[in-house]
Amino acid sequence: MLAELLLFAAGLGLLAMGAESLVRGASRLALSFGISPLVVGLTVVAFGTSAPEIAVAVGASLDGNPSLAIGNVVGSNIANILLILGLSAVIAPLVVAEQIVRQEVPVMIGVSLLLVALALDGDISRAEAAGLLLLSVGYTAFLTLQARKASARMRADVEADLPEDTRWDRHWAVQVGLVLAGLGMLVLGADWLVDSAITFARALGVSDLVIGLTVVAIGTSMPEIATSMMAALRGQRDIAVGNVVGSNLFNILACLGAAGIVSPVGLLVPEAARSFDLWVMLAVAFACLPIFLTRREIRRWEGALFLGYYAAYTAYLILSAQHHEMLPMFSGVMLLFVLPLTALTLTVSFVRHTVRARRES
Repeated sequence: MLAELLLFAAGLGLLAMGAESLVRGASRLALSFGISPLVVGLTVVAFGTSAPEIAVAVGASLDGNPSLAIGNVVGSNIANILLILGLSAVIAPLVVAEQIVRQEVPVMIGVSLLLVALALDGDISRAEAAGLLLLSVGYTAFLTLQARKASARMRADVEADLPEDTRWDRHWAVQVGLVLAGLGMLVLGADWLVDSAITFARALGVSDLVIGLTVVAIGTSMPEIATSMMAALRGQRDIAVGNVVGSNLFNILACLGAAGIVSPVGLLVPEAARSFDLWVMLAVAFACLPIFLTRREIRRWEGALFLGYYAAYTAYLILSAQHHEMLPMFSGVMLLFVLPLTALTLTVSFVRHTVRARRES
């Protein structure tokens, strides 16, 4: 048990160091190449932190368990928004860039709708998976072409948010090295953390099913968690939000695209995912719109609301897996009281924001 404890501590340490290295390298890299930190967060950082999901999805397909790829991606996308944005916003309210509201969130919703549409017949064929992968390439190319040279004002803003001036990381090669080293530490740290946490859970008598629904699902999102939280602490909030939205897009397009291509029969979508989890993922994507549009920021209470919903979603999964007698009452409370009250609160907040904006204009 001592070895597992040391592995757990080492995993946490690697996550912290990897997130620090990745955020620092990405911030400097954005400045060196004259592009916004948001674009770096949506592409380099998002794709890199999605590496565990890609590895799990492709590995599951090669092992003859393609439905696991669906569950991993859907669960990670839900965790990315509810858990990661929730934690980051509780640490520091997140200002959402206008590009995220006008472009990336609608694209994320559209891609989520596409996944639901493709999955309704029970599988995602290899041709459909190839289409998803092509969309991933096209999305990345579009963002790269869209990124223009930063204005002098944007450069000054980025410089103001960067860490204390040091000369050793001014060269782009060093910055790329920081990004790669950070990604490597994040992936390795997440792997160590998951392995040790599974050992702890089994020692406490927790079933493998519950471990899979909790520890492993969160474990594959640990790079995103560490990176977004570090970015929020360092004031790089564009990277914090861009990492989450970009990761969700890459999870659907790149992860499922690659997993579906390597699987000889495509990806089989479990009935449970079609009847519940995919719709939760879609609802969570839509929930970003009213929150992001209201002052274009995620406030602390909204972050706490996200965290509460993630806890409720996890509790539902555990109760459902165990066929617990409390499940009907829990579901009834969520459907009849909590969800309508939240929808009403967000609607009122959005309407008040719209009225205020019209008066000011």
